[in-house]
Amino acid sequence: QGETKADHNNSKLLPKLATMMNAAVLSLLVGSAAAFAPAQQGVSTTSLDAMPDRMWDKMVDKTERSKAMPFLPRPINLDGSYVGDVGFDPFYLSSIPKNFAGFIQPPSWEDQGEGLPTLYWMREAELKHGRVTMLAWAGWLATDGAFGPVPFRFPGAVYHDVPSSYEAHDIMVAQGSLGFMLFAVGFIEFCTSAVLVEVAKGESDREAGDFKLDPLQFLKGKSKEEVDNMKLMELQNGRTAMLAFSGVVTQAALGGTEFPYLVPYPNVADITW
Repeated sequence: QGETKADHNNSKLLPKLATMMNAAVLSLLVGSAAAFAPAQQGVSTTSLDAMPDRMWDKMVDKTERSKAMPFLPRPINLDGSYVGDVGFDPFYLSSIPKNFAGFIQPPSWEDQGEGLPTLYWMREAELKHGRVTMLAWAGWLATDGAFGPVPFRFPGAVYHDVPSSYEAHDIMVAQGSLGFMLFAVGFIEFCTSAVLVEVAKGESDREAGDFKLDPLQFLKGKSKEEVDNMKLMELQNGRTAMLAFSGVVTQAALGGTEFPYLVPYPNVADITW
């Protein structure tokens, strides 16, 4: 009877155990399937709506390509309104929204007027760098005797004894001439920045880089098309001068300190490979 009773109890327990096992396996399968199920659409939409707008969308015109770099979209501010604008700005610096008036005026004035936008400031800087390097390139070559048998230098042994333009910097710093030049340039920069303050405050409609300096009257009586052509020539010469001056200084630093600044490379036959 004992064995019969045990068999009877086992026959009741086995179905219950089987049912519990099936339920456990089913719950595991359901949990595993839920892990691979796609997220709810409502949550995804809410997350996308909460994301801020990309700055890139405001920096470029996606409907137009840059003339200089057709594989890139056109920078939003380079719309051709400036003379010499060919859309060349691979880093999109001209599209950065910034008021540059704070560089030349007290913070208390920044809220007055429209300020100095990025493109205006960059055109002002480009023209100034171009004009300076046109003078610097010509001056560098003139003092090295590139324009004649005699170098163009100030009178006095302290200037005539300078070996080359490349070495002139350190010698003039020690002698004191370059310190005076720095003061003179700083004074001119301080005076000319006054007109930029007027532009920033909305008191002047001056074009970037225009100081009304035309002593030889090149622009007198010219049409707008002719004036723009003169401006374009100045701009292109300035851009070329920036590259030329960098090249001259690099060649001189490598050893070519005399015109035409050819680097004295050693004889190939003397090089040990």
